[in-house]
Amino acid sequence: MTGHPIPETVASLMPRAKAELTELVAFQSVADPAVYPKSECEGAAEWVAAALRAEGFQDVALLDTPDGTQSVYGFLPGPEGAPTVLLYAHYDVQPPLDEAAWISPPFELTERDGRWFGRGTADCKGGFIMHLLALRALKADGGVPVSVKVIVEGSEEQGTGGLERYAEAHPALLAADTIVIGDTGNFRVGLPTVTSTLRGMTMLRVQLDTLEGNLHSGQFGGAAPDALAAMIQLLASLRAEDGSTTVDGLTADEEWDGLQYPEEEFRKDAKVLDGVGLVGTGTVADRIWARPSVTVIGIDCPAVVGATPSVQASARAQISLRVPPGQDAEQATKLLTAHLLAHAPWGAKVSVEQVGQGQPFRADIASPAYTAMADAMRIAYPGQEMQSSGMGGSIPLCNTLAGLYPDAEILLIGLSEPEAQIHAVNESVSPEELERLSVTEALFLRNYAASKAV
Repeated sequence: MTGHPIPETVASLMPRAKAELTELVAFQSVADPAVYPKSECEGAAEWVAAALRAEGFQDVALLDTPDGTQSVYGFLPGPEGAPTVLLYAHYDVQPPLDEAAWISPPFELTERDGRWFGRGTADCKGGFIMHLLALRALKADGGVPVSVKVIVEGSEEQGTGGLERYAEAHPALLAADTIVIGDTGNFRVGLPTVTSTLRGMTMLRVQLDTLEGNLHSGQFGGAAPDALAAMIQLLASLRAEDGSTTVDGLTADEEWDGLQYPEEEFRKDAKVLDGVGLVGTGTVADRIWARPSVTVIGIDCPAVVGATPSVQASARAQISLRVPPGQDAEQATKLLTAHLLAHAPWGAKVSVEQVGQGQPFRADIASPAYTAMADAMRIAYPGQEMQSSGMGGSIPLCNTLAGLYPDAEILLIGLSEPEAQIHAVNESVSPEELERLSVTEALFLRNYAASKAV
């Protein structure tokens, strides 16, 4: 990437980018006050707002969204008559899970094996730094040729919909000609990729109650209905013997017709243990991009350490259901709820609470903005052509923005390639990928402005 001012400028800015990402990663900004104090998210939001102000953004504001979190907004005016581009990222992160399993502290950016480790480095604090790098490179090379709106969400990982509801109540705020969502990633390191589809999601908590209180398992076990055993049986009903998702009434046989994901590569990326099979049927791409997938992400039950010989009176679980494009997340929620109510054994009392929901998304990759993005990627990734893939994860805001601004083109790029291990222990980002994607975004903004000026 030598011989072009944009790549050279971005390369010179990488030490500053590392220092800034180190500061941002240090905030324990999990948007759940039961996990970390709310002040951690507030500190991260203030940091983002200060960074925007330092870049000359106007109208910088911390938006109090209906779910009790803050999103950060700023506007950078461009030349007269220039199009407006909205750049998105989020500063909230997933909990670090088992901190003891991290090789280095999760909230301390650490360089190792050519990568930068820390929670949020790829998902998605690094995405905000990517936006800053792109804008700085343009400013150093003649100026930013478009008007830019930046929105940095504070609760994306929780799926609680705060920014979606805020945007719906203030529809003019995020209006743009094109939207760049910086929260996906390349199919693998070095292969420039736009994400054309996202699965939606629904999140439910289910509780089973069978007794007024716990009982001695020797005195009552064998006849007393065990709520934990009932929960195990109920959760098992959500999967067939081959591991396929089986929610009553939910279609699960769609096929993916784009870029394929070889099984051996998936096993390596997912770090599947030798001798352990994959679940489901069809191609890997079918399973992770085109079909629904249910995951039990948490169970409230006694820990092994300190457990007593008791029949459990109550049990609770949290269930995530990923919903592919072409299906409706609200309908999937109803089907999953009905399934849970119908399959609880022994007449156990069932209560279901919805805690998050977002619709799936499909982009129009034939739109002019994608041509501008493909041209940018050819320079940032010499010898490579832009690829299009699906993504099994969810970004609920995408459908909200598509509904509010039906004429806007939406592009999805980002830093979360397989080696990043987002949502897992030892999350990391490739600094080379951060550099190349920052170059990509800067060149895209220039290409896009030029296409609109014709």
